[in-house]
Formats: sequence, structure tokens, C-alpha cells
Amino acid sequence: METEILIVILVVAALLILGAVAWAAARRRKRRHLQERFGREYDRTVERSDSARKAERELLERERQRDDLDIRTLSTAERDRYRGLWENVQASFVDRPEGAVREADELVGEVMRARGYPVDDFDRRAELVSVDHPQVVEHYRHAHAVAERDVRGEVSTEDRRQALVHFRSLFEILLRDDSSRADGDVDLRDRAPEPMPEERHHRV
Repeated sequence: METEILIVILVVAALLILGAVAWAAARRRKRRHLQERFGREYDRTVERSDSARKAERELLERERQRDDLDIRTLSTAERDRYRGLWENVQASFVDRPEGAVREADELVGEVMRARGYPVDDFDRRAELVSVDHPQVVEHYRHAHAVAERDVRGEVSTEDRRQALVHFRSLFEILLRDDSSRADGDVDLRDRAPEPMPEERHHRV
């Protein structure tokens, strides 16, 4: 009888150990998945959260909400129209940089609306964009903050120039991103913001 009890105890203990190992392995896989998908956004979310586990729950919820969105690719005509609008914004920077930054913010929001992202709440919009484009979302947050401060006259021309560069990095990705792109195509999420053409000539 004692032998049978001992066997039962050993079996239960083994099952508990196997369960703990499986649970730990699942957590490692989930963490690795989130780190690979979100990159620096994963670190930012952990730093802002009370714990890594809570931050990971938040990122998983972002993924779920993003999957519920009907994100679509823009048509060629839409892309051409938006590029024309962007060229107007960029050209206006020389004469009125403060207006250009606000227009860039609004134009990026318009493109997001056309793609299917929510645009009413900036923080939520940025969080959902971070699921698809984690490498540029921090640039977007910075540029939007400059646009808000610019309304109060609290930024310099250099701040505005950098904001416009950051807006453009996301703007180009939103126009060109295609979830159906074939393997081997350039992943625009990995691109850093490029300077505006005028910057090469020390102009904005």
C-alpha cells in the first residue's frame, strides 16, 4: 500500500514538474514572439508598465485589436493623390513651417483613416500602428508631440523639420505597405527615416 501511495505521489510530482516546464516554455515563446514583433516598442511598454507580464498582456491585446481591424491597401489613384498632397505640405515648409507640420499630422491621420486605422484617439492609434510598424511608431509619437507643442509656439524650426521627416517616414510606409507582399520584398518596418531631399542642400 505504501508503495502504491509513493508511486502516486511521484507521478503527481512528475506531472506538476512537466506542467511547470511546459508553462515556462510557453511563456518564453510568447515573450520571444512579442520581442521579435514589437522590437523597441516591447522595451518601451515594459518600462512603462508595472511588470513584464502586464506589458505582455497589453501587447497581446494590441495584436488582438489590430486583427479585428479591416486594414486595406490603398489604390494607385489614392496613393498618387496623397503623394501630391504630401508634396504640397513639404513645399510649404519653407514659407510657413508651423503650418506644414500641422498639415503633415492631419494628412498622416487621413491616410490612416483611409487604410482602416482608428483616428479619433491618438494614443490608441499609435498603439495599433505599432503592431504593424513598431520601428517607426516612436518617430510618429515624437512628431505628433511637436505638432501639438507647435500650436503653442513652443518649438523651433529644427524641431519642425525633424517632425516633418518623422511624419514622412510613416506616411511613405502607409502608402506603400501591402500585407500581401511576397517573401523577400523589402520590409518597410526596418527602414529608418530618410532625410528630406531639401536637407541634402541644407534646406528644409
